[in-house]
Amino acid sequence: MQKFPNAYVITGSIASGKSTVSNLLKERGFSVIDADVIAHEQLEICKCEIVEVFGEQILGETGKIDRQKLGTIVFNDPKELKTLEQILHPKIKGEILSRVAKLECLGQVYFVDIPLFFEKEDRYAEFKNVAVIYAPKELLLSRLMNRNGLSLNEAKARVELQMDIEQKRKKANFIIDNSGDKENLEQELEKFLRQICC
Repeated sequence: MQKFPNAYVITGSIASGKSTVSNLLKERGFSVIDADVIAHEQLEICKCEIVEVFGEQILGETGKIDRQKLGTIVFNDPKELKTLEQILHPKIKGEILSRVAKLECLGQVYFVDIPLFFEKEDRYAEFKNVAVIYAPKELLLSRLMNRNGLSLNEAKARVELQMDIEQKRKKANFIIDNSGDKENLEQELEKFLRQICC
């Protein structure tokens, strides 16, 4: 028996449209737990510990952690990324599970947006219902270049840090196709909701 039968994980790749789907779900009245939001909260909560490891150069003018500066360090060095994850991840997961437990008691479908679900699958074994927001790699690259003003090589480097979208597609229980426009995405989402809410 799975631990959280009412939970549906929303995942995908960078620029596949996870945030758009999460927002559409919220508009439809569903509860969405966002792992990224929790990660940002924990970054501030664990600030002292993180500054101790990475130095004060990661702080911005306001004294808060500058995510861009920290990102430059950890995304260019897998060892540094692992160190950061070891500090943050147990706390992020603890917070996700505490929010999940509250929603599970309500007995209604809800969603947990975990961008790197498959990359960290062993850490999230409690969740069995997984929907992947899908778009082919070329489309992910062009969206990422447009959205973040990146060159093709920079966009490729970010996309390739994650598991290939085709692999994620194979592992998912549900696919929400986002290779068209927003109207098409809304139709795909309705189809998915009909499958799980009947």
